[in-house]
Amino acid sequence: MTSAAFAQPSFEDLGRPLSGVTFCVVDLETTGSAAEDTITEFGAVKVRGGEVLGEFQTLVNPNTHIPALVAVLTGITDLMVAGAPRLAEVLPSFLEFSAGTVLVAHNAGFDTGFLKRACVTHGYPWPDPEVIDTVALARQVLLRDEVPNVKLATLAAHFRAGTTPNHRALADARATVDVLHGLLERIGNLGAGTLEDLFEFTRRVSPERRAKRGLAKDLPAAPGIYQFVADLAGPDGRNRRQVLYVGKSRNLRKRVASYFTAAETRPRIDEMVRIATGVEATVCRTPLEADVLELRLIAAHSPRYNRRSKFPERQVWLKLTTEPFPRLSIVRTIAADAASYFGPFRRRAAAEQTMMALYEAFPIRQCTSRLSPRRATSACALSGMGRCCAPCELAVTTAEYAELTDRVRACLQLDVRPVLRAAEPRLNQLVLAERFEDAAVITDRLESFTRAALRHHRLASLAGCPQIVAAYRAEPGWEIHVIRHGRLAAAALARPGEVPQRVARDAVTTAEWVARPLGPAPAAIVEETERIADWLERPGVRLIEIDGDWSWPLGIGPGASAQIRIGA
Repeated sequence: MTSAAFAQPSFEDLGRPLSGVTFCVVDLETTGSAAEDTITEFGAVKVRGGEVLGEFQTLVNPNTHIPALVAVLTGITDLMVAGAPRLAEVLPSFLEFSAGTVLVAHNAGFDTGFLKRACVTHGYPWPDPEVIDTVALARQVLLRDEVPNVKLATLAAHFRAGTTPNHRALADARATVDVLHGLLERIGNLGAGTLEDLFEFTRRVSPERRAKRGLAKDLPAAPGIYQFVADLAGPDGRNRRQVLYVGKSRNLRKRVASYFTAAETRPRIDEMVRIATGVEATVCRTPLEADVLELRLIAAHSPRYNRRSKFPERQVWLKLTTEPFPRLSIVRTIAADAASYFGPFRRRAAAEQTMMALYEAFPIRQCTSRLSPRRATSACALSGMGRCCAPCELAVTTAEYAELTDRVRACLQLDVRPVLRAAEPRLNQLVLAERFEDAAVITDRLESFTRAALRHHRLASLAGCPQIVAAYRAEPGWEIHVIRHGRLAAAALARPGEVPQRVARDAVTTAEWVARPLGPAPAAIVEETERIADWLERPGVRLIEIDGDWSWPLGIGPGASAQIRIGA
C-alpha cells in the first residue's frame, strides 16, 4: 500500500503565480454615510503582470446632498454629480469590468462594504471575489522604522508611486496599484510567488510556520496518508524519529500545505508544526485504503498530537463463562476457550449497561463464586427477590440452568427481542407511576444493549468470512478490496480501460495472508473493521467473491428497540 499512479497536479494545486493573476484595484469616494446611494465616484485599474489592462472611472449621482467637509476633502460637489449617472446604472458596468479578478483596495473593508450594500439594494448577486487589503499586507510586510503608518499617502511616497493620492477615486486607485506592486516585490524577496502566499502574508501567519512550507513542496498531489515526524530525544538521550501526527487526504500536497497557513488555527497543531522536521507521505489507491492505513499507523505509533483513535486496544468484552453454572463477566481479551463473547465495548460502563439489561430479563446468577453442581451453599438476597434462580442452593439442576443460559446466548447471538419484551411490564409500571427517571435508566440499558448487538454482529459477520472481494465504481475507476476476517488484505484500482475482474484476481493473488481470529473478534483493530463495514454497506458496492456468511440475524438491527410497547 505504498505506491500508485496518480494524476498530474493542476496549477491550482501548485498555487497561482502572481504574474498570471489579474487584479482589479478599486477606490470609491462617498458622501461619508452608509445610507443608500452614497457612492459619489468609482475608480478602478485592472492590472496583470505589472501591465495595466484597463481603467474604469465615473462620477455617480448619490441622489443626496454631499456634506461640505466631504466636498472640501474630495473636491466633488453637488454640481459636479448633478448630471452623473445613478448607481443603478454604474454598478453593472463595474461588476462586468471587475469580473474574474482579485479585488484590491486600501482598507478594503470600507470599499467592499459599500459594494456589497449596492448589490443588495439593486438586486445583483455579490460575486464574492477574493480580496487583498493593501493596509493589512503593508502591516505584515513593512517594518515600523520604514514607515510611520500605513496610510495610502505614506505608502505611495515610500514606494515612489507615479501618482499622488488626492482623494479622487481614479488617482487613489492608480497610487494603490504602485503600492501593491511595491509590496509584491517585497514578499517576492521573501520567497512568496503565488496568490496563496500573498493571502498568508495578510493573515498574520508566524514566520516560523511559513518557513516550513517547503515540507509540502515535493509531496504528490494524490490521495493517501501523511505523517509529521521529528527527531526527538528518547529515554536514553539519543535522538530518534518520532511520529507526531498522522492524517489522510485526497490531495496530500494541498492538505499538508494548509498546515503552514492561517487556515490552521488549532493551538496544538501549531505546536506540532513548530516541532516537526519532516513530512512523510504514502500514496493510496482507494479512500478506504487511506482510512485503514491511517488507523494502523495511529495504533502503531500513538502520535501525541492525534486526539482520536490513540488507544484502539482499550476495549472490553462481555463473556458468558463455561462453568457448571455459567455467569456473565467483563473481560479485556478473548481467550481460546468455548465461552461465548459479546462486544466489543468502547467503555466498561456500556458493557455494564448491557449486563444489567440481561439480568433484568433472565434470572442468571450475578455472583462471582465458583459453584458446585453437587454441594449447596447459602443464597444471596437476589434469590429472595426472585431475580436469581439460586443455583447455589441447587434450586435448579445444571440442565435447567443450561437451558436458561442457552436463552441468554440466543439473545446475544440471534435475537435481542426477548430482552426488550421482558422490560415492557416494568417500564409500563414506572410510566404509570410517573417514575420517569427510573424508566429512563431501563431505557438507556436497552438502547445500550441494542447498539452493542448491532455493532457485535457487524464485526462478527465480517470476522467469520475468510475472504470477501468487492468492488465499487468511483470517479477514477473501480475501487476493489480484498477483505479477510474483517481485515483489509489488499486494495486495488481498476482504471478506465482495465478489466475489473482481472485487477481483482491480481489483488487476491498478492493479498496479505490473514489468520483466523479468536471468537467473534476481527483480525484487525475494531475501527478498521467498522470502516470496512461502512464501505461494504454503501449503495453500489458489488460482491465479486465471498467465502463465508456475511449476514446479520433477523432480530438484530437499528429498529429492534422500536418494538418496546409502553402504555399498551
